[in-house]
Amino acid sequence: MKKNIKLGIGFATGRKSFQKVLKTNIYNWRECGLTDRENVMLNLFVAYDLKYSNTKVSDYTNVNRKLTNLIDDTCFIGAEMLLREIKALLGSGVLNKAEAELFFKGGYAAKRNAILYFALKNHMDYLIFLDDDEYPMAVTHSRATALWGGQHVLMTHLQHIGNADITNGHHCGYISPIPQIAFNDALTEEDFRLFIEAISNDIIRWDKIKKVMENGGVTYADTSILIMDTIEEVPEINGAKFISGSNLCINLKNPLRVYPFYNPPKARGEDTFLSTCLSGRKVLRVPCYTFHDAFSFYIPLMDGVLPVSLKKINADSAAVQTRFFKACIGWVRYKPLLLYITSPSQYDAQIAEMQDKLLVTLPKMCKYFNNPHFMKVLDELNYYHRNVQRHHRDFVNTQKIWAKLTQYLTT
Repeated sequence: MKKNIKLGIGFATGRKSFQKVLKTNIYNWRECGLTDRENVMLNLFVAYDLKYSNTKVSDYTNVNRKLTNLIDDTCFIGAEMLLREIKALLGSGVLNKAEAELFFKGGYAAKRNAILYFALKNHMDYLIFLDDDEYPMAVTHSRATALWGGQHVLMTHLQHIGNADITNGHHCGYISPIPQIAFNDALTEEDFRLFIEAISNDIIRWDKIKKVMENGGVTYADTSILIMDTIEEVPEINGAKFISGSNLCINLKNPLRVYPFYNPPKARGEDTFLSTCLSGRKVLRVPCYTFHDAFSFYIPLMDGVLPVSLKKINADSAAVQTRFFKACIGWVRYKPLLLYITSPSQYDAQIAEMQDKLLVTLPKMCKYFNNPHFMKVLDELNYYHRNVQRHHRDFVNTQKIWAKLTQYLTT
């Protein structure tokens, strides 16, 4: 039988735990029957970064044969392979050097764009992005214990992507980097609310943040979604249909309806900026969860160890504080461009409001966390505000580059 569904599975990774995550996922695909379906071809695309956690090539490419025998093909995208591809594109006149640098070497978005490019080059029908710190399982809770259930992520997306441009699943576990905070006179709840509102985006609402904080930083799966198999269209907010960058499936059958990823230099938000392009696209939220292990607390989950309770993320942990600080920097670096795209007529007023809120709250954040570096959040805001027009040009040019690549690969 001809394999008439070509499914690409993309990982943009830099973690040493990648092999364990891959093994867990492949066995999950086998458990739901996908590896035995003769009409589905499973193709793995891995864009790896050796600098992120000081890894070597074999940490990604040396996959056990028992696992590779369960899938149809693999494509490992390292620096050498990417340079060869760029050289070919330059030689054939498809791109110039500046375009190639912007598209393929622009940070985390570039890893996703490399996967997107090679998936289209290899004639994939659909491409699913998975993260290297997420596992195919959901956690809910009763009054006394955590309750775990496996999730058929790939199968769920396959059931719905044929009728959509994008399908996006749900996430549970440690989604938010915001720790549980004991408010006091130095930092009141109102102070913290103003700070979070200043640096966050439209989908990070204070009421949701507060609930997660009260749960110790843990987001539990919604049992109604698991039971009812709820499917819904992602709503449009200020011209954006907000998605996440993993548990995400893109329909490649009509490449003209596909957009690439972009993030400002040294920032994240590549999923957010893709969200701003989806106004004319059908985007579905589908009923499958992945568990986000943001602090690598639960790697033993992949060996079958199911904890009966989840750790609270307390603000007195140095590791938690560091991750929270880095998240704040990451958020504030991409918010100017997000505002510039979604609220151009109100941009200056919104930036001024952010600056005012940060001037009031950052000294209190520094005192509470005993970390004067929080003042850098305002410096980062001002830098990315000054450069927002250049970043917007790069955002638009990335889409133009993708149009050139699409034409090149499909004609």
